[in-house]
Amino acid sequence: MSPPSSVPQQEKPQQPGDVAGKPVLNAANWDDEDPLPRRLSATEAEAFRDQRSAPSPWRVVLVQAEAGAVISLLVGLMFGLPALWSALYGAATAIVPGALMARGATRMADSKSPMATALALLGWESAKIVCSVAMLVSAARVLHPVVWPALLVALAGCLTVYWVALAWRSR
Repeated sequence: MSPPSSVPQQEKPQQPGDVAGKPVLNAANWDDEDPLPRRLSATEAEAFRDQRSAPSPWRVVLVQAEAGAVISLLVGLMFGLPALWSALYGAATAIVPGALMARGATRMADSKSPMATALALLGWESAKIVCSVAMLVSAARVLHPVVWPALLVALAGCLTVYWVALAWRSR
């Protein structure tokens, strides 16, 4: 087997022994397939960035808090005060770690190193998971009595809103 060369290969005519469907290299017109992209001006590039901006992590936390408040009020109206407190605690179990992650994500936004950014993101995500688990474990000590269905419904609702808020572009 010979090493690949940087010399363009010419098109080979179809031979009787060639396999059908096998691509035949044709370096003579390889760049005719796609036109080169047009270079954007500074104002066009800025408009493109503004159009494609991701929502702020703080906006996601705010939408989670709003959803948690609505879910907690509905649960409280239907099932009473202990269910309201449990639902609020369930919402906080999603919101507090989310705020912790948002703080970490906004602090590392100016990092120049991709490796440092990835490691910091991993660290903040780990802190978020530890915080969530600690809050769930301590629910029995904080709330008397704990209405677990209300807590878990509010938690699940806030986590679902997290994905909806990320998919929804900031306006």
